[in-house]
Parts: sequence; C-alpha cells; structure tokens
Amino acid sequence: LNLTGSNDDVEATDAMAREGNDEDQMSRGSLAMAFYGVASAFFFVYIGAAMAMAYGTVNAIIGVVLTIIAYGAINAVLSKYAINNRTTVAKFSRTILGTVGSTIATIIFALVAIYYAVFEGSIIAYAFMAFFGGEMWMWSLIVVIYSTPLVIGGARRFLDKLNGWLMPIYFFGLVAAVIWAGVQYGFNDGWVTHDVGPIPFAMGGPGWLAVFAGYMGIWIMMMFTMDYAALGKRKDIKFHQNVTFGWVFYVLAYGFAAFVGIFLTFTIPGMDVSETGVAGGIVNMMGILGLIVVFVSQTRINTANYYLGAANLRAFGERLRINLPNIVWVLISSLIIYLLMLLPIVQYILLALAWQGVLVTAWVAIALTHILMSRGQNQEHAAIDDKHYRPFNSNGLIAWIIGTVIGLVFLQFGNISPDLAGIGATWGPILTVVASAVVYAILWKANPTSRTGLIKVVGQ
Repeated sequence: LNLTGSNDDVEATDAMAREGNDEDQMSRGSLAMAFYGVASAFFFVYIGAAMAMAYGTVNAIIGVVLTIIAYGAINAVLSKYAINNRTTVAKFSRTILGTVGSTIATIIFALVAIYYAVFEGSIIAYAFMAFFGGEMWMWSLIVVIYSTPLVIGGARRFLDKLNGWLMPIYFFGLVAAVIWAGVQYGFNDGWVTHDVGPIPFAMGGPGWLAVFAGYMGIWIMMMFTMDYAALGKRKDIKFHQNVTFGWVFYVLAYGFAAFVGIFLTFTIPGMDVSETGVAGGIVNMMGILGLIVVFVSQTRINTANYYLGAANLRAFGERLRINLPNIVWVLISSLIIYLLMLLPIVQYILLALAWQGVLVTAWVAIALTHILMSRGQNQEHAAIDDKHYRPFNSNGLIAWIIGTVIGLVFLQFGNISPDLAGIGATWGPILTVVASAVVYAILWKANPTSRTGLIKVVGQ
C-alpha cells in the first residue's frame, strides 16, 4: 500500500468519506444552536468595552467591523473543509504537523478550552457570590458540579436543543440591561463620543488596527469552528458558512456584545472595565433578573468549553495510548477546571490571551494556507488511520515554530521598554500570521512529498 496521496486506496477512502450519508450528522438547526452557545460569553461584552476605553469608541467600532469580516471569511473556509472531510482539529493537525505535532496542537486546544471554562465559570461564581454572599470556592464548586453533567451523552444533546430556547434570554437580557441603565442613569452620547486623542507611535499604529490585533487573540474560535463543523451535514454547508460559523454569528457575538459593553461601561457610574466588573454591574443594577442573564449566558458557553476541553484532552490521551471512557475524561477535565478556579486566574486573562493567541494564530494561518493551496487534490480525511501519517511534518512544524517565535518576541517588547508595548501587541499577532502562512506556502511548494502528511508504506 502506497499512501502518498495519489494511491487508489487513498482515493477510495476519499470517496467513501465524501459519499457517506449525512443521516448520522447534526441537523443545521441543532448544530447552530449548539455553537451559538459560544456567542453568549461575557468576555465578548468585556473586550468591546476594553477596546473602546483604550482606543476610543470609533476605533473600537472600526476594529470590530473588520474583525467580523475577517472571522466570517476565514471560518467560511475552515467550516466547509471540516464538513466535507469530517475532520476535527486533532485529525487535521496530522496533515500539517504530523501525529506528534498534532498531539501538541491538541493539548494546546484542550488547555485553552479548559482555561475559558475556568474563566467563564468564575464569572457565574462571582455573580452568585455578589447576589447571595458566601465564599468563591463554594460557588466555584457548585458551578463545576452542575456544569459537568451537561456535557455527558444525552444531557449534552438535550442542552444543545435547550440552548435554542435560552438564546432569547441572553439577547433580550442584554437589551434590557441597556434600557435599564439608560433609564436609571440617563441616556447620553458619552459612549459614542469617547475619544483618547491622537494615538502615539508607541501604540504601534492606528487605534482600529490595535483593536483588530486584539481580537486576533481569540482566534481560538477558528479551532472551535472546525471541531463543531465536523458534526454538520454536507447539504447544509452554505448555511453553516454564513449563519452558524460566519458573519451572522459574529455580528451577534462581537458586534452586539461590543455595543452592549461600550454602552454599559460609559453609562453605569463607576463600573469596572473587566469581565467580572461587567457581570457584577449587571447583577447589582438588575438584581435577580441580572443574575439570571449572567447564569444563562455563561452556562450556555460553558457547555462548549467543557465539551471541547474534555474531547481534546481525550484525544491527547489517546495519542499517548491512554484509553479511558469518555465520562472519565469529562471528570478529569472538570477536576482540573475546579482546581484552577481556586486560583486568581481571571486577573491574567490578557496575558493568557496574548500567549495562546500566538500559538493559535500561527496554527490557523498554516491551516488556512494548506486548505487554499491544496484545492482539488486529495486532502486529509478522518477515515485514514494515524499509522499512515508521518510522526513529524517538517513543513508545518517549521512554519509553526517560526511564526510562534516571532509572535513571542514581539510580546516581550513591553518588557524591554513600555514605549514598545503597543508595537508588540499590535504587530505581533499580524506578523505571526503573515510569517506562518508565507513560510508554509514556500515549504509546501519546495517539499511536495510532505504536502499530505502521509507516509509511504511498502510491502502491504
């Protein structure tokens, strides 16, 4: 058997993967509602407010619009590929990084999903503590205990459907918060006119570019897209490209959330511009109604965080030949989440975003470049076993390392001089993407034998 990407056996596998029926895949409504749980993260409300505070409202709005366009375009490509090839981040990474390299990508994805579960879970715990009192460790334990069963088997499938009914509570809850704040504290144009004046050279460029680069720290959403899209039906590709994973989703997740965050920040007196501050401000202002909005929104997104954290932790374990039932991986993931919730992890959100952003943006750049350059050829398919892939694919690993090093170097600019911090934050993510994509494209052309990531097996 000669698995080089042109062998009849690989082509047969390709045909089976493409011709397999969609009956065992999720309906477009169920998949959309499951993924839309991610849209209700209070982090999206916070980051819009933080960007407006740092760079001015106009720059924040321009940056968010450009972000929605970029996210929509990139995820249209990734979601179509994932649906057509039934491939997740773990399986696709074998092509661009090799089996060992994909293990690294898988554990990074697992840890980032777990980190977000810790962060969003801490918001729920903080909201409960703000309303009822008590200790953070106690509410954190309660959050983990009720969240864990929601991602196990039938309960997760039930919650995917329930998310569709909970969505209006999140949306109209935030609309109510805007109206409530305006009525209680007065409607004014301060949230629209907020300006920080000329952006100094030390910020690295125009404010809208800094905002765009800041949102690149959440390119983990591209990985979320690929894992969820693998569950979709091929007949629903156009719908998922535009609605589930495309511009419609990001208008709600980023555009609407940014508007709410900016308005509340400049309307509610003394509200702290942090995720806990935004959630706490809503609870203090709206009482039990605010608590319900926070509880519903954060529980919805945490179903995605818990699911992806446990799923990729399991994939990582299986790479190391540790085979355990799915429920065990869910419990291990939940235990890690609770232990991390006991730490002041919320304080390090921006630092964590910067570091994971470098690794993730480099991966996304390589994945996107591979998909675009390999159109019309046999590509990676979930049906091919690990043993047919190279342990290391030099094309992807070299590009990933170079892009990551560049990004990490730029992150250190702030430690070298405070005047350089803005340059590093703005240009680090952008140059990471450019370098990773360019290097991978060059290597893809120069080393065609590694394009598929498959090895040549002789004598079978």
